[in-house]
Amino acid sequence: MNNSVNSTVRLLGAAFRALLVLTVVTGVLYPLAVTGVAQGIFPGKANGSEITANGKVVGSELIGQTYNLPKKDPDDAEEAARPDLKWFQPRPSNGLGSNSVNTQYSLILSGATNRSGDNKDLIDWVTAAKAAVVKDNSTATYKVKPSDVPADAVTSSGSGLDPHISPEYAELQVHRVAEEHNLDVKQVEKLVADNTDGRTLGFVGEPRVNVLKLNIALKELTEK
Repeated sequence: MNNSVNSTVRLLGAAFRALLVLTVVTGVLYPLAVTGVAQGIFPGKANGSEITANGKVVGSELIGQTYNLPKKDPDDAEEAARPDLKWFQPRPSNGLGSNSVNTQYSLILSGATNRSGDNKDLIDWVTAAKAAVVKDNSTATYKVKPSDVPADAVTSSGSGLDPHISPEYAELQVHRVAEEHNLDVKQVEKLVADNTDGRTLGFVGEPRVNVLKLNIALKELTEK
C-alpha cells in the first residue's frame, strides 16, 4: 500500500513539474519570443497593419470600413445606412442582411450566410443592390448599365470584412466621385491606378484596391 501511494505521489509530482515547465515554456517564453521577433522584424504587421492619416490611426489595411452618412435619427436602430457618395464605397457588408451575417464591418462577427445561388432572398438582395449601384454611380455625363456592375459591388466577401474592391468596381465609381468633388475624371482615374495592387508575387490572387487607402489619397487630393 505504501509503495502504491509513493508511486502515485511521484507520478503526480512529475506531472505537476512537467505542467509547470511546459506552461512557462509554451505559455510565457515562446509567446514572448515570437512577439519580440515580430515586433523587431515586422512591427507594422505585428501591430495590426495600422493605416495613419495626419498623424492619427484611421484603420487597418486588413479590415474594411463603411463610408456612410450620419443617421437622420441616431436612436433609430432600424434606419437603413445611406452611403456617403463623396467617397469610394467598399463591397457590401451591411444593408438588408441577406448577403452577409456581418453588419457595419463589425470585428466581433465575420462570415457569410452561405445562401445558395438560387435562394430567393439572396437574388432579391443582389437585384436591389445592383439597381442601387447603377443609380448611385450614374451621373449627368456617365450612365452605368447593369451589365457594368461587377460581382463584388453587390456581394460581400466570405468574412464580410474584406478591405479591397476590384479595380473594375473602383473605376465604375470614378465619375461619381469626380463629380462630387469637382475633380477631373482623369485625376480620379490616376488615384485608382496608383492605389491598385497587382497579384501577389505576380501570379497569386487578383488585382485589388484598398478602399481606405484610396479614400485617404482622395482626401489629400481634395485638400491641396
